[in-house]
Amino acid sequence: MIRVKNLRVPYDDVRPLAEIAAERLNVSPCAVHGVFVVHKALDARRRRGLPIAWVYALNVALDNERAVLGRLRRDADVMPAPMSVPMEIPRVGAVPPHRPVVVGFGPAGIFAAWTLARAGLCPLVLERGQDVDQRTADVARFWQTGVLDPASNVQFGEGGAGTFSDGKLTARSNDPRMHEIIEAFIAAGAPEEIRSLQKPHIGTDVLRNVVKNLRRTIIRMGGTVRFGAQVTGVELNAERVAALVVNDAERIPVSAAFLGIGHSARDTYAMLEAADVHMEAKAFAVGVRIEHMQTFIDRMRYSAAAGSPHLPVADYAMTYRDETGGRGVYSFCMCPGGMVVAAASEAGRLVTNGMSNYRRNSGVANSALLVQVSPADWGGDVLGGIAFQRALEERAYRLGGGDYRAPVQSVGDFLTGRTGTRDFFVTPTYAPGVRIANLHAILPSECAASLARALTFWETRVPGFGAADVPLTGVESRSSAPCRIVRDAVTMESVSAAGLYPIGEGAGYAGGIMSASLDGLKAVLAFLDKIQ
Repeated sequence: MIRVKNLRVPYDDVRPLAEIAAERLNVSPCAVHGVFVVHKALDARRRRGLPIAWVYALNVALDNERAVLGRLRRDADVMPAPMSVPMEIPRVGAVPPHRPVVVGFGPAGIFAAWTLARAGLCPLVLERGQDVDQRTADVARFWQTGVLDPASNVQFGEGGAGTFSDGKLTARSNDPRMHEIIEAFIAAGAPEEIRSLQKPHIGTDVLRNVVKNLRRTIIRMGGTVRFGAQVTGVELNAERVAALVVNDAERIPVSAAFLGIGHSARDTYAMLEAADVHMEAKAFAVGVRIEHMQTFIDRMRYSAAAGSPHLPVADYAMTYRDETGGRGVYSFCMCPGGMVVAAASEAGRLVTNGMSNYRRNSGVANSALLVQVSPADWGGDVLGGIAFQRALEERAYRLGGGDYRAPVQSVGDFLTGRTGTRDFFVTPTYAPGVRIANLHAILPSECAASLARALTFWETRVPGFGAADVPLTGVESRSSAPCRIVRDAVTMESVSAAGLYPIGEGAGYAGGIMSASLDGLKAVLAFLDKIQ
C-alpha cells in the first residue's frame, strides 16, 4: 500500500478517486486495485487564487508498488503506507474485590465502561438521568410545553449533553487511540465517513442510536447500566474511596470509581467538596447564540461556489481579542443547518445550546458567541463559578417571562442599548419560544461590552455577520465545567482520594465528545496498569 498525502482535488471534480490517484502517481488506472481515504479536509481559504478543494490523504493499492515508490522517492508526499496496529487492552487476571463503578454515561463514562468491559472487569454504570429513548421523550415534552424534568433533560441522561448537540467528533489531540474510539462509534452505527473527515459529525438524530448501541455492547461484554441512579454521596477511608451512596439510600462498596459527572452536575460538585475531594476554580465562558440563514454562511465561506451540490453546508470560527476589556471572545459549538435548543437542567434557570441533525438541513446556522470569564470575576471560590452561572440563568429565565421562553435581541438593539426590534433576518429557532428583551440585563457589563466590540469588529471583516437584524438569544452558560476535580497527571486519580478517577468535561479535563471519550479510556488504562 502507498500513502499519498496533500492531494488537492477541486471540489467539483467528480472523477473516481482511483482515477485521480492514478494520475497523481503517473500510473495506469488499471494498475490501481483499491483506494482508501485516510483523511479528507475542505480547504476553502482560496489563498493565492487557489480554488476551493478537497485535500486528501489516501492509501492506494496498486501493481508494482516498490517500483512506483522508487520512481517517486524524492516526492515528500508519497511513501509506504504505515501499518495500523490495533490498541491492546490487557485482560485482567486477578479481579479486584469490588467491580469498578462508572458514574455518568456521557462520552467519558461510556468509554471508561467500554474499556473496563473489554478488560473483563464487568463495570457497573450509574447514570442519574434516563435511557436515551425516555430522555428524548422528556426533552421533546420540555421543548413543546416548557415542563422541565430536572432528572432527564439536555444535560442529564444516556449519552451526556453531547447527545443533544451536533455530535461533533473533532479534537485537537493526535493520540492514536482516537482511532479506536472512532471505530467503536462506527461499529455502533455512526457513518463510516467519520473515519476520514477532518470535521466529522454524527448529528443528534444518529447519535441517539449510537449511544444506545454502545450501551448494548458494554452489557454484552458483562457490564451493567443503571438509569435513575444518582450518586449522592462518596465515602473516603484513609484518603481512599471506600463507597458510593446512590439516591441517598443505597451504599455500594468500591475500590475504583470513574467520575464522568458532566459539567452541569452542580449538586455533585457540592457533594464532592463536602467530602473533601480537592477541587479548584477554573475559567470558562458565557454569552449568547447568534443565528443566520445558512445560505449567508455558505456565501461567506464559499463565495461564488455557494450552493454547489459538491460542497457541504459551511461552518465558521470567529475569534476576537478585546484589548479594552482584556477578554477573549470567540464562536463555539457552531451548528450548521441546526437550531437553538432549550438546555436547562434546573427549575427557574434558563440555558441555551445548539443542535444539528446529521443532514444539517434546517436552513439556519447558529453558534455560541462566548466571552471568557475567570475566577477573578466571582472572587475565586471553588464553587463560585456555579453561582455565577446560576445568576445569569435566573436573570434569563425572568426576562424570558418565567416559562422557559428565551430572551432575544437584535444585534442592532444590543449595540445601541435599545429593545423592541422584532423584524429579524432569521426567525429565532429556540423552542419553547422567545421574548424580546435586553440581553444587557443578563450578561455582566464587562462581558456585554466585550461582546459588543467583537460584533462590531466581525461586521467590518464579514459584512452581514453582525448586521442590525441578526438575532441573539441568551443565555449560553454551560460551555465547559466551572471547576476542576484535581487529579494526578500520571495515575489520573484524585489527589485527595486514591481509587477515584475524575474524567471528562465534568472533571475539567476535556471539552467535547472525542476528548472526553479519550479521557475516559486513558483513565481506565492508567487503572489497569496499576492493578496488573
